[in-house]
Amino acid sequence: MNILILGAGKVGSNVAHQLAREEANRVTIVDTDSGALRELQDRLDVRTVIGHAAYPDVLERAGASRADMIIALTDSDELNMVICQIAYTLFDTPTKIARIRAPEYINAPNLFQSEHMPVDVCISPEQLVTDNIEQLIHYPGAFQVLEFADGKVRLVGVRAHEGGLLVNQQIKNLDDHLPNVEARVAAIYRGGYPLPVDGDTTIEKGDEVFFIAARKDIRVVMSEIRKLEEPVRRVVIAGGGNIGYRLAKALEKTNQVKIIERDRERARVLSERLGSSIVLCGDAADEALMLEENVDTADIFVAITNAEEANILSSMLAKRLGCKKVMALINRPSYAALVESGNIDVAISPQQVTIGSLLAYVRRGDVVRVHSLRRGRAEAIEAIAHGESGKSKVVGRTIEEIKLPKGTTICTIVREDEVMQAHHDLVVEEDDHVILFMTDRRHIDEVERVFAAR
Repeated sequence: MNILILGAGKVGSNVAHQLAREEANRVTIVDTDSGALRELQDRLDVRTVIGHAAYPDVLERAGASRADMIIALTDSDELNMVICQIAYTLFDTPTKIARIRAPEYINAPNLFQSEHMPVDVCISPEQLVTDNIEQLIHYPGAFQVLEFADGKVRLVGVRAHEGGLLVNQQIKNLDDHLPNVEARVAAIYRGGYPLPVDGDTTIEKGDEVFFIAARKDIRVVMSEIRKLEEPVRRVVIAGGGNIGYRLAKALEKTNQVKIIERDRERARVLSERLGSSIVLCGDAADEALMLEENVDTADIFVAITNAEEANILSSMLAKRLGCKKVMALINRPSYAALVESGNIDVAISPQQVTIGSLLAYVRRGDVVRVHSLRRGRAEAIEAIAHGESGKSKVVGRTIEEIKLPKGTTICTIVREDEVMQAHHDLVVEEDDHVILFMTDRRHIDEVERVFAAR
């Protein structure tokens, strides 16, 4: 696939890194910053073009006339929309994706249509990160919560704790504990490495366990792997930017929310826009302020400022003071891996959250949802089965007959409103939503070929 990326900032660079790793993709990046492009070209197998991303001659030089997809990821919503308009008008680009941050644009009815503003897909990293954090708050004890099949099914990552009923027991005992629940252990990581998962695999204390189940059964399954935590009531947010504001707005109806913002003018704006949330002007790394605002008794502390070092330090301080669970927004993958092995419970990666929403449009076959996991090394995929029985590699075959690469597991089948665990003798039917977990995303080409209808 020929992919043209406009903008070599944090989001654009990460998207280029993820897409260029796959042999099937030919990636070109456009930006006015020659230094950023040179750095990307040194690290990645990509083509770079220096120039203004919306100029028709620059897009022509970048190969827009041959592009299968244009992804506009500059810092300007308006520029991203203009890029998509030019790609549609002059180059007839099949798929046009734009980063749109302002909710005023996203919420405008009928704006993003071919006859008005030809943007096929809007990506809002801030909203995606907000939704991700909100899910983690609603499921305390989980370090990852991902949705499939329009919310009918969720994939949840939890760490096995002493006291969990399934700890030190084999996976096959899950059916004995929960006989009427359709749940499946998709993957287990021990010491950072994936384990082969079958009925005889034993869950040990400290394991990272990914399981998939119907939405209504998530808490029941979590209680088998670790002691179920009390619902979250008190939330403290460090950082009043776009993400902090959206998160406070989403939580204040059901939770007691405090938000700490360093900039006095921004704090004033937040206090006017928010309802019941308490807005404080100060530094979240100030121990005296944290104690004064009772962070030690908070259920969750979320650090989402623009400075990841400040997020790490304030989260570590909150944890030391006694906060039950702390989360930090961290851009660098190397930082994220380090802090999660220490005092920070969850490292939130904006790039990992964003790339998943893009990958669904890059994958071949009818892939409707992709989630990037384990710093991009693993993926969870939702694909729709197509083809005629007897001719398709999927439709009309039992789960055990479908040939998949090592490390890839079919976890769940969603058939209309029915959620079914993927037993070996279950037959896949036309239009089934098939949810897979891949511990090694290097085999993605093989999986795509299986699900590509002939």
